[in-house]
Amino acid sequence: MALDPNERPSQPVVKFESMLKTDDVYFFDAEDFEDIIHYYLNNGKISLAKKAISIGLRQHPDVMDLKLLNIEVLVFENQLEVAEKLLDDLQIMDSTNEEIFIQRANIYSKKDNHEAAVDMLQKALELSEDSLDIYSLLGMEYLFMDNFEKAKENFIRCVTFDEEDYSSLYNVVYCFEFLEDYEGAISFLNDFLERNPYSQVAWHQLGKQYVCLEMLPEALAAFDFAIIADDSFIGAYFEKGKVLEKMGKHNEAIENYETTIKIEDPTSHAYLRIGKCHEKLNNDDLAKFYFYQTVHEDPLLDKGWLAITDFYYRKKKYDKALFYVNKAINIDGENALYWKKCAKIHLALENYDEADFSFKQAVDLGNYELDTWMQWAEVVAHNEDIPSAIQILTQGLEFYPEEAEIEYLLTGLYLTMSNSEQARTSLTNALKTDLDKLSYFEKAFPEFYQSIWTKNIIADIKKASK
Repeated sequence: MALDPNERPSQPVVKFESMLKTDDVYFFDAEDFEDIIHYYLNNGKISLAKKAISIGLRQHPDVMDLKLLNIEVLVFENQLEVAEKLLDDLQIMDSTNEEIFIQRANIYSKKDNHEAAVDMLQKALELSEDSLDIYSLLGMEYLFMDNFEKAKENFIRCVTFDEEDYSSLYNVVYCFEFLEDYEGAISFLNDFLERNPYSQVAWHQLGKQYVCLEMLPEALAAFDFAIIADDSFIGAYFEKGKVLEKMGKHNEAIENYETTIKIEDPTSHAYLRIGKCHEKLNNDDLAKFYFYQTVHEDPLLDKGWLAITDFYYRKKKYDKALFYVNKAINIDGENALYWKKCAKIHLALENYDEADFSFKQAVDLGNYELDTWMQWAEVVAHNEDIPSAIQILTQGLEFYPEEAEIEYLLTGLYLTMSNSEQARTSLTNALKTDLDKLSYFEKAFPEFYQSIWTKNIIADIKKASK
């Protein structure tokens, strides 16, 4: 049985390490070697585990469990062919040892053959008297296969066996969340809490499910119960703060975020949330102070730099906003959000060439939001490069084929180029998609909107729709 990685070294471990410091060789029972090896494996000391296995097998060459531990390390180090050959030899000696099938499952899993891994684990289940670890492994294999229903079933079995198996509890909730079955997760967690009313982890997870369903008072109550169960549970205070924010109770939210800072070292996320709350309360100086604390605590947190940038952007202090977004880009030039924000600031400053470049960077890095395509096209059109603006919108239309605003903007650009045929196609598509957004075309191109050409097309579409 694996030892707790936080457990202090046992007497055999102390004796083994004493032996390594000398040229002497001490004798250990096979069970002592198993404890020593498990201790090193659980603490990530693989080289010492291998040394203990080597000495152990020299002293006890026929002990199956030591051979299996040797195979476990070989699998960990991806020496899969060697491990498989040794497993073949062991299976001839003992075909009823479930650990042989577990290690075969691990090998198949490493080869991404998760169906075969499941088959091996099912065979191990048939042979095992203690199946908790096998159900956990089965759950993980089903997760790899994106079979969340089966994964959930196996992790629930783990929790049924051991209600303090929080790793499996988290995995159960993860499966419910992936399946978007929040009500199912709530039902499961409430049943669990009937049996374990002081489980802070379950209360915390229950609160998060209520948040997903926008059941904020219920979420708040769940986080309160988590705090009652453990008044040093930082996660519960933090989630409670986020719920209070959603409810507009920003002063109470700040109190909860500040509690997390008192319990443990400050985090950038707590500073950021406090800053956001102060911003909502119009405490600009305090908001700015906490935003600066955020990036001081974690210079790589993009949300911190964006918060400072947005702060100055909203104040229309575009030069300062540009300074901080460029600072962020210097840290992470592959961040699409930085480039998009940079583009919007340049647009506000009427730096159209820089805005064009920044929008292109944002799109190249994967930002395909509707307003990105629209604003980029408008910037390029402002630079009197109408063909490029049309090309940008045509590309955006591939992502938003039902978006009338793109078609209305294309209509105006085609008319600017005197391409009435393409303009008619775009305007017709736009009107059929969303007639109510015609006001966008009127505002963007009033001269074209008032034309007889446009009025006739609108009249034809309205007549055909009756």
